Parts: sequence; structure tokens; C-alpha cells
Amino acid sequence: MTYRLKHTLNMADSLALATAMAQAKEPADVYRAVEQLVTRGPGAKLFTLLVLTQNGQAVQRVYSSNEQAYPLAGQKRMGPTPWGDLVLTRRQTFLGCNADDIRWAFPDHALIASLGLASAINIPIVAMGRVLGTLNALDVAGHYTESDVQFMQAISPVLTAPYLRELGAF
Repeated sequence: MTYRLKHTLNMADSLALATAMAQAKEPADVYRAVEQLVTRGPGAKLFTLLVLTQNGQAVQRVYSSNEQAYPLAGQKRMGPTPWGDLVLTRRQTFLGCNADDIRWAFPDHALIASLGLASAINIPIVAMGRVLGTLNALDVAGHYTESDVQFMQAISPVLTAPYLRELGAF
């Protein structure tokens, strides 16, 4: 199936990401560049990044556009969930379009709703078959489409090096 893209990456976007990667002193430098690109493209009222730790048994938030609601705190154990099976085990993107989708996916759906958010895209960040973490964008109900998924999938590989750094690979 083909989708008409609402947002496309251009050479300047690619160059901005490449420059951020080359000049980054720490992973957060790359995270900010990715957030800026997502904000200019599909948009996100909440943008977070998670890495998998403890052999995929826990997640750690390494970036948040709203640290008051979603702080950069310690690790959180991941029990088995349908969302985890979809995104972390089967390495598929989650596109949630409304409050019912959010309730299905997230135990903290009440907090998400209190922020006025009811749509989400979660992109697994995968390197050589291993899920390293996720890119997460949330906005109002009905905000995201398959076109937005493709946009975020196209930029998500730039997160592999910073995630590997977070995980102590170098």
C-alpha cells in the first residue's frame, strides 16, 4: 500500500541529522535534533525516547519533552503487555489514533489523557535485529496517520548510535 506523505524529509533535514550525529558530545544532542525534526514534521505535544535495559526486561526514559509529567528517572520493569509484544518483541510500529488505542497500549493512559493526548506513534529502534528502545510521539486524538509513521521510521535509525552509547556499547 502506498501513502501520500504529508511531510517529507529533504536534503536539509538529512544534513541537519548528519551534522547533529557528527558534532554530538552526548546522546541528548542527537535527541534534541530528532525532536526538532519531528516537531517541524508530524508534530508531537509529547516526545520521549526509551532504551531497553536488563536484556529487554526494563526500560529507561532517556529523553522527554515534558520532564514534569515524564521525568528522566530510573528504570521501569516491563511486564508482558500486548503493546510490548507488538513493539518490543515483534518490532512493529504502534499507531494509536484515539483514547481507546491509548488505553489498550499504556498503563499510564490516565496521565496521557490528562495532558490532552490521545494519539501515539511508537517506533522500535532496531540495530542488527536487536530492539534497543523506542521513539515515542504523542498528540491529540486523530493527529497521526500512516504517513507520519513513515516519516518517523525514516529518521529513527539516527537513534541507534546514541542508544548504543546509552547501553554502554562505546
